[in-house]
Amino acid sequence: MTKRALPVTVMTLLLLAAWYVGAAWLNWPQAAETLVRANKPAGFADVLAQAYTMKRPILPTPDQVVVELWTSLTGYAPTSPRNLLFHAWVTAEAALTGLAMGLLLGILLAAGIVYTRTLEASLLPWVIASQTIPILAIAPMIVVILGNIGLTGLLPKAVICMYLCFFPITVGMVKGLRSADPLWLDLMRTYSASGMRAFWSLRLPASMPFLFASLKVSVAISVVGAIVGELPTGGQAGLGARLLSGSYYGQTVQIWAALIMASLLSVALIAVVRGLELVLLGRAGAR
Repeated sequence: MTKRALPVTVMTLLLLAAWYVGAAWLNWPQAAETLVRANKPAGFADVLAQAYTMKRPILPTPDQVVVELWTSLTGYAPTSPRNLLFHAWVTAEAALTGLAMGLLLGILLAAGIVYTRTLEASLLPWVIASQTIPILAIAPMIVVILGNIGLTGLLPKAVICMYLCFFPITVGMVKGLRSADPLWLDLMRTYSASGMRAFWSLRLPASMPFLFASLKVSVAISVVGAIVGELPTGGQAGLGARLLSGSYYGQTVQIWAALIMASLLSVALIAVVRGLELVLLGRAGAR
């Protein structure tokens, strides 16, 4: 435990030190100008203190972000739009819905590619090519197209999440479904087992480690997709909307607090996937 915690602790301290140095460097000109205009002492210590306590800094310090997070989480009810938990839940709802859609699409595509050579030759290149389109370019198009046919709210954001997360699931499941032992496949053919029986009894269990590895990547990408999907919709809820409102009013501390909350949300969802992996694969005898 100590050997694992020590490198993480050292790296965290180095990042925090670099963050404070960067905040002083970026905020210094504005802090010095503020003190000169106010006819206050502008020595090194004075400017440094001002740089670390500005209300609208270019780069807020870690303690300012922590205070903003704490105030938001404890100062308001969880259902209040001022509480970041409220916005995190809205983003998580879209991310998980898109992840479920991407999971279903990815498994179906992978099964088709594994069982049908024609689909492997014709469909897989298009699956790969779909990821070359920047999500910032395609997200407004998805919102506009779905909005014109009356689909608004959660679904456009979920579709954007699905677009991002189905690819790693598809690639991982193709590899996983093909990882079944060939000798066992031959044995099932000897017993005249159908392709569907081989899928459920052999190929799918063999693909579970690959699936969970893909899910860990996809769930983090899905959160990014949900945030990106909230930007063009002009919504009033969600971490993306919180980032957008902070940028409109120059509230950099609010922006960074929302960013940290998005990171914590991704970590929490990855931990949930990891817990499911340990439970399901543990019951199957995996280590």
